[in-house]
Amino acid sequence: MSSLNKDKQNYNNEKCYIIAEAGLNHNGSLEIAKNLIEIAADAGVNAVKFQKRTIEELATKEILETEDNRFPSFGKTYGEIRRFIEFNLEQYQDLKEYTKEKNLDFIVTPFDIPALHFLSKLGVDKYKLASHSLTNLNLLKEVASKSKDTILSTGMSSLDEIDTAISIFDEHKNLKNLSLLHCVSSYPTPIKDCNISMIQFYKSRYKIKTGYSGHELGYTPTLAAVALGAEIVERHFTISKKMEGFDHKLSLEPEELKNMVNDIRNIEKSLGNTIKDISETEVITRKKYHVSMITKMNIKKGEKLTKDKITYKNPGTGIPPKDEKKFLNKIFLQDVKEDTLISTDMLNE
Repeated sequence: MSSLNKDKQNYNNEKCYIIAEAGLNHNGSLEIAKNLIEIAADAGVNAVKFQKRTIEELATKEILETEDNRFPSFGKTYGEIRRFIEFNLEQYQDLKEYTKEKNLDFIVTPFDIPALHFLSKLGVDKYKLASHSLTNLNLLKEVASKSKDTILSTGMSSLDEIDTAISIFDEHKNLKNLSLLHCVSSYPTPIKDCNISMIQFYKSRYKIKTGYSGHELGYTPTLAAVALGAEIVERHFTISKKMEGFDHKLSLEPEELKNMVNDIRNIEKSLGNTIKDISETEVITRKKYHVSMITKMNIKKGEKLTKDKITYKNPGTGIPPKDEKKFLNKIFLQDVKEDTLISTDMLNE
């Protein structure tokens, strides 16, 4: 094994942190929300995430009172729909306890400052700020002042706007707790628009933990993100894509979520490190297919080993071509038949 192994850089020291985004897919039902937590735990993710909005802070009265026929069982206006799917503090405490019972981190996205205060009272493991909030400077300042691990998505934002958001956390000396997610706020995101290479760009530019929040159908770009170094991935999931509600159609169903987690863990195993060595699993194949020094003719005891008497063939268990000069002109200690693997004990020292 190479001596360089002492300095081996292993890119799998920390596994990718996988967030299962329940979001709004509980449809306002505590029972469905707990079912989603169970699905997330069964899939093997690290965290489950929900969302919290203060409806009066979300939009103008005109927008909230606008007729909305998308989800009839939730309500008749946009405001009614939004209110229908919000949980109160007692319900969130129940969900938090259930999440902890399943050994998952409990993350909630605050969409406004009152929601942030709500979550401060509740207690969460991390804050996640949606792309919607990247330009909400007042909210960013409030979150940055909390000195809690925070994950920020970057969809529909310019580089200047991202720089400004980063600077706010830096000013609050909270950059060490900030992680950044590349995100494309298109639902669902066409594969051609996923632009996964931004992960490496963000890593280089900001020098903080970086990942990917995906909204594509399926999860191929999410796997690509992990292969490119994403340290966090976030994906919406649901009980069924056929359910009524905002995000079900672009979400992963239980088996898809489980398969994605398994694929991510296999990718991590395959990434390995930057040292080129002969692996243990390659040794058998190497011995079988590499070439070694073979006699081209019958050789008598006392003859010298010369180039005209040898060729190179499988197996690779004998003298390799690179060592040829060490053995030329040595004397054979025994008779050796044509087409025989030459071993070192056939020759004098």
